Amino acid sequence: MKVFSTELEDVLEIVLDVHADERGFLVETFRADRFEAAGLEHRFAQDNAARSRKGALRGLHFQRSPGQGKLIRVTRGAVFDVAVDVRAGSKTFGRFVSRRLEEDDGRLLYLPPGFAHGYQALSDTVDLAYKLTSPYDPCEEAGLAWDDPAIGIPWPLSPPILSDRDRVWPTLAELAPWTSRGG
Repeated sequence: MKVFSTELEDVLEIVLDVHADERGFLVETFRADRFEAAGLEHRFAQDNAARSRKGALRGLHFQRSPGQGKLIRVTRGAVFDVAVDVRAGSKTFGRFVSRRLEEDDGRLLYLPPGFAHGYQALSDTVDLAYKLTSPYDPCEEAGLAWDDPAIGIPWPLSPPILSDRDRVWPTLAELAPWTSRGG
């Protein structure tokens, strides 16, 4: 596996070794010793899977405390994946990084605690799997407006398909200050 920095410190792009032949492929999507050697947090507490249809936009979500790191991969289709720095006092607060992730590209995105996450489905059906460094806690759930002009995320498909909850998250300017472990 290869680990690459992104435009935002601590958000990492991981390219896995995909072993392909005429039968298909095999890829190790997580291996603790390799993550440890690369200096990545690897104590995951929860795995999630989501299915979305083309145009669906999920996000931008985060957990306040203790925060929630995410290791994201696409198992079917393609997404436009986004991480926004919401760490109080960070020199990159409010900035975002985006990547296109596809089912066969062997790429993952790692977001440490303190980043809001969202994605938009680009293919007819998208299956996304992600590992979390802490369990989901509804009392610590928070979000950020997907269309905040101060952030300026260029979502590729318009109009997006949104949940009622994702339509009403606050803008970055309205976001109450918060802190998390590591952020």
